[in-house]
Amino acid sequence: MKEKKHYYSFYVLCTLFILSLLTSSQNHSNKPINQGQQYKDGKLSLPLNINHPQLSIPVNISDYIIQVEKIKSSSPSLYRKNEQVYKAIDEWINHSLRTDEFYKVGLNSYEMAGQDEYGNVHLTGYYTPIIKARHQPTAEFKYPIYKMPDNSGEQLPNREQIYDGALVGKDLEIAYSNSLMDNFIMEVQGSAYVDFEDGSPLVFFCYGGKNNHGYSSIGRLLVEQGEIAKENMSIQSIKAWAENKHEKQLKDLLIQNHSFVFFKPQYNAEVTGAAEVPLIANASVASDKSIIPIGSVVLVDVPLLDEDGQYRGRRETRLMVALDVGGAIKGQHFDLYLGIGDKPGKLAGYYNHYGRAWVLKP
Repeated sequence: MKEKKHYYSFYVLCTLFILSLLTSSQNHSNKPINQGQQYKDGKLSLPLNINHPQLSIPVNISDYIIQVEKIKSSSPSLYRKNEQVYKAIDEWINHSLRTDEFYKVGLNSYEMAGQDEYGNVHLTGYYTPIIKARHQPTAEFKYPIYKMPDNSGEQLPNREQIYDGALVGKDLEIAYSNSLMDNFIMEVQGSAYVDFEDGSPLVFFCYGGKNNHGYSSIGRLLVEQGEIAKENMSIQSIKAWAENKHEKQLKDLLIQNHSFVFFKPQYNAEVTGAAEVPLIANASVASDKSIIPIGSVVLVDVPLLDEDGQYRGRRETRLMVALDVGGAIKGQHFDLYLGIGDKPGKLAGYYNHYGRAWVLKP
């Protein structure tokens, strides 16, 4: 009789175990994975959770080292603030340690909970455009790029008011482009190289300030208006939508984003972010500094996209430094800096995916 009871108990336990596996599998199968989401560590209870990542060795160690050197030379104060972390990671690199061995050099690795609390951090991409412009307006190059006004504490005009001429006559124009959409994309990216096409070197137009009006995503607006399908949303699709539109149609869309960005020309300058440190492609991110302070080092498991913008299961690990911010970068969200020009721009336009990320600190 005892043997039958033991057999029955064993059978019940096995059944419950199998049911739990099936339930767990079913729960995960109901969660999206098409944008690179993973659910390896279950639900995470804190915004940052101590966890030892088991990932491949970062592919961009040489770029990361260059990025930290840029911090050291361009912002000694920021380097000193994070020197303990940078030197510990140097030691980790020199000893060829694994990603779950940061503790051996005195660092803890804190996994970010992600937007869904399953570790899926939202990843977008940004880049530095190259746009054509002139020093003086012409019939074709008629869209002004402005420097930051001296507002003396007064509220600056919103986008619609600026388009209607609120800044005209105030000697704030620093260039004129031939594309209202190029100007807008430059604002979204935060900077651009400007080609005056006169044989002179490209001029870097860095972020010079904003009007402090509310930001609205035009991509979201186009989806809501049924102009672009949500799954097809990218910078490329926005550009394609804008190609055959009249100026009034473009302005009617763009003025729904009241925020406006101003620029500052810098000659013989490298691309810099909010930290005023030159940015190295694939080794720096923009973050929400209330969660990930400027200068922080993060280990990111990045989904890789094919040339058509599709995620097909390939991933790589990168060491990256938070050196920039953005109006749309809030919470568990990184904006990956991808480089200069059309190719990085195309890739940046596709990125709307998810990866796991760990903050490295003592």
